[in-house]
Amino acid sequence: MDSKPSYNRYQRQIILKGFGIAAQDKLAAAKVLVIGAGGLGCPALQYLAAAGVGHIGIVDHDVVSESNLHRQVLFSMADLGRAKVDVAREKLTALNPDIKIETWQVNFGHQQCTELLPKFDIVLDGTDNFATRYLVNDACVLWGKPLVFGAVSQFEGQVAVFNGLQKVGSRSSNYRDLFPVPPNAGEILNCAEAGVLGVLPGIIGAMQAAEVIKLVTEIGAPLINKLLTYNALTQDVFTVQVDAGAKQIPQNVDEFMSTDYEVLCGNKIPGSPELKFSDIIGRDDLVKVDVRELHEEPRITEFICLSIPLKELEWNLDDLEGKKVVFICQSGKRSMQAVQVLKSYSPDAEVYYLSGGVNAFKS
Repeated sequence: MDSKPSYNRYQRQIILKGFGIAAQDKLAAAKVLVIGAGGLGCPALQYLAAAGVGHIGIVDHDVVSESNLHRQVLFSMADLGRAKVDVAREKLTALNPDIKIETWQVNFGHQQCTELLPKFDIVLDGTDNFATRYLVNDACVLWGKPLVFGAVSQFEGQVAVFNGLQKVGSRSSNYRDLFPVPPNAGEILNCAEAGVLGVLPGIIGAMQAAEVIKLVTEIGAPLINKLLTYNALTQDVFTVQVDAGAKQIPQNVDEFMSTDYEVLCGNKIPGSPELKFSDIIGRDDLVKVDVRELHEEPRITEFICLSIPLKELEWNLDDLEGKKVVFICQSGKRSMQAVQVLKSYSPDAEVYYLSGGVNAFKS
């Protein structure tokens, strides 16, 4: 930043032993990229802005929906339908006008890695899907950026610092040391599918902000080579060691740019037999099959749809053979599994899945 921060604003942390004006100046000079302005990003952004991080970048493609509001407390009813990055920029600027906020309303992908990562010191991952997590991790390894990781599901959350610079000069463990092999589609459900206690992302996002502040100011012991797990039901917190040593995949930028992370993480089937909501509405030649559990909401009312939970699909394949079928689930992951199940039974079947699932047309 061009000018010194208003120290009166930060007095309560400046007077901390071991912090002082020197640490505050480091925050003012820091550049932090936050990927995702959702459940994790909202609290992290608020605390980073309030703490005086001088330059904050925000990447998020989404708009505010009512289902966000129980956990994404940066937003309100008045913000429904607006781009999250626009609302975040306005409210964070109102919170702290002394800092710089940059925003990009895009899906974070390969191009954003090449354009944005060189401009920032630290990356905070507030995403909720494995494809982006692996992409962000690999990019941070290739570009040499510390990555503050967070994840939540149901009542449990995790925090870690990956690819941190260690005293010996080497980089610490990264996300692939924790999860070397991406999970299969539908194997681990995201918040839209499994649910999440609203307060949980606030706790984990605040922890992520704390890790960023520790990295920038060089105070305390960041969660380097450690994974912290928090359970909201019991208030139990424990950490496990994460040892470095996984082979860096991909090995270089060219290999990284050619990696399809959606395919890698099972979010897309090669050949993409996917349809959008507009492709199936009014199509009487398609048998629509909802493979969610019977209790999952919202239910589909826009067209007639068979309900066959994924775990029961193999017992009902005879009824689908020879028909044009489109599978539907909450986000698209389980329906991709259903495509593979039916294809294994009937290789010539004309079968599709609804891209983005129910979330794509109900949000």
